[in-house]
Amino acid sequence: MEPAKTLPRVVRFGVFELDRRSGELRREGVRIRLQEQPLRVLDALLEAAGEPVAREALRQRLWPDDTFVDFDNGLNRAINRLRAALGDEAGNPRFIETLERRGYRFIAPVATPEADLPAGTAVAPEALREERGAGGKPWIGAAAAAAALAAVTFAVMTAWRRDRAPQRPAIRSLAVLPLANLTGDPAQDYFSDGMTDALITNLASLPALRVISRQSVMRYKGSDTPMPVIARELGVEGIVEGSVVRSAGRVRITAQLIHAPTDRHLWARSYERPLEDVLALQGELSRAIAEEVRITLAAKEAQRLTPERTVDPEAYDSYLLGRHHWNLRSEPSLGRALEHFQAALARDPDFALAHAGLAVAYAPRLALGYVPPGEGLAELKAAARRALELDEGLGDARAALAVARVLEWDWTGAESEFRRAIDADPSTTVGHLWYGWYLHALGRVEESLVQRRRALELDPLSAPVNRGVARELSTTGQEEAALAQWNRSVELEPRDARSHVELALFHFERGRPGEGSRHVERARAIGPDDASTLASLAVVYAAGGNRHEARRLEQRLRAEPGRYVSPVLRAYVLAALRDREGAFTLLEQAYAARDPLLLSLPMCDIQAVLRLTREQAAALRADPRYGDLLRRMGLPLPSPAAR
Repeated sequence: MEPAKTLPRVVRFGVFELDRRSGELRREGVRIRLQEQPLRVLDALLEAAGEPVAREALRQRLWPDDTFVDFDNGLNRAINRLRAALGDEAGNPRFIETLERRGYRFIAPVATPEADLPAGTAVAPEALREERGAGGKPWIGAAAAAAALAAVTFAVMTAWRRDRAPQRPAIRSLAVLPLANLTGDPAQDYFSDGMTDALITNLASLPALRVISRQSVMRYKGSDTPMPVIARELGVEGIVEGSVVRSAGRVRITAQLIHAPTDRHLWARSYERPLEDVLALQGELSRAIAEEVRITLAAKEAQRLTPERTVDPEAYDSYLLGRHHWNLRSEPSLGRALEHFQAALARDPDFALAHAGLAVAYAPRLALGYVPPGEGLAELKAAARRALELDEGLGDARAALAVARVLEWDWTGAESEFRRAIDADPSTTVGHLWYGWYLHALGRVEESLVQRRRALELDPLSAPVNRGVARELSTTGQEEAALAQWNRSVELEPRDARSHVELALFHFERGRPGEGSRHVERARAIGPDDASTLASLAVVYAAGGNRHEARRLEQRLRAEPGRYVSPVLRAYVLAALRDREGAFTLLEQAYAARDPLLLSLPMCDIQAVLRLTREQAAALRADPRYGDLLRRMGLPLPSPAAR
């Protein structure tokens, strides 16, 4: 049904406004999600503000006579959803009063924007009725008189109801949904995504608050998933959502805080600053959210959220592009991330976040064997140290420095840095993941599982994080839990070949060749073309008895043109093919080059890349050269329980 023509397009009440043409309900400029029927109920109540609206009149407006529905339940659901959006209560109404067995009445004062009324004019319900009856300007005098009384009455009633309002629900876990890009240009998505990332990082630095990682929340970008469902899937109590727009050298963010299990709106606000003050804007918004969830900031935390410096707008733009590519986590995207972080630092050499970005882009390239040993190690250390000089609380930079210690085979120094990283920033997903990687490599699987589970709490919808937990569960003998976790990783990323490879190996080890072969074929159909996945697939083929295909893939690795292939990858493929001589020849080459992938030797498991089956690993460990190689590296022999 078309909106009545007697009301203006935009109607305001309290901190809310309804745009009747677009069907949008906003709180202080922030759009509130609301289904069509509750919106139509609100429109009908506003049209008759101050007067009873019968249930039968609402039925005729919402459901034509030829529509067969459970009217009573449908209307009750619409009213409940509307009250939830407005933060209203049936027993203590501020907006919608229930008239027992008759209908409803809108009881709050109503106003229209300045564009529709003379400046300073507020419209009480009586004035709206006068407007509808007179059809012209005679209502203005009545509106002015009624507005004064309405304003006083509303202020008194609001204060009274605030005193009687229910206590705000406690929020100790939070998800920041992707901020909507309001520019209308999809090419600007990296900016809105980057602002989301920055807000997550700021809030995650508060120890009293558990904040979900970016990787998990990005799955809800553009989604209409109900808030209670998101709360259940992410395991959070609060959700922040909003929008961002950049124009003419300025940036504006609108955000709202929602108690997610009940979809109850708690707070909304807008912020606008010149682009060079974007760090201050982010800090101000983060402090406001912390205040709303009743977190008391320590002096150190408040200082972190109150940056004194500005940032060059072009440098910040390059930084956000770098974060965008880093979040893709592929070998090519890490190279592009480096280029953008370097461009940011060329514009703003003292930009701490860009130095930290540079460090966390260098680290996985080396640790996962994407580049030759040592390439970029000096740059990694320099970037991490400079970031920490500028901001010692950057946990990701500290974790990257810990990775550098690992690459130098400084095992004690690495663990010290990992612990400092987590102490400085308990919500650093990168820190927990990389510390878990280090602990697993040294055979300390129970400790590694603790770190990986913490990462899973922060990033529950990440396939790699789920795979990491699955590996530790399997290593500690928790087979059913491990299988469930690997299945979860496939569910999250069906097109990720590594999850299928992991599951194939799991089934082959347990004498289930049918299931193993099914996942092998899925992985092959996806078409892996990076060296690590090809090597992992070769190991799986060997475990499944297809030695011919395993050898073909090993030869392909040997002939990879223009791409660095770690000798450790080929060594493990040869070990799976029971060619121990060839395997140890390659492992010695890796030792001479201090290849980072050699850290995998105690567990025969290149995390996130490749692992040998227990039988394949046992054959490799039986050779005396295995223990000698670990001794020269300063690594302990793994305990039987960790194998």
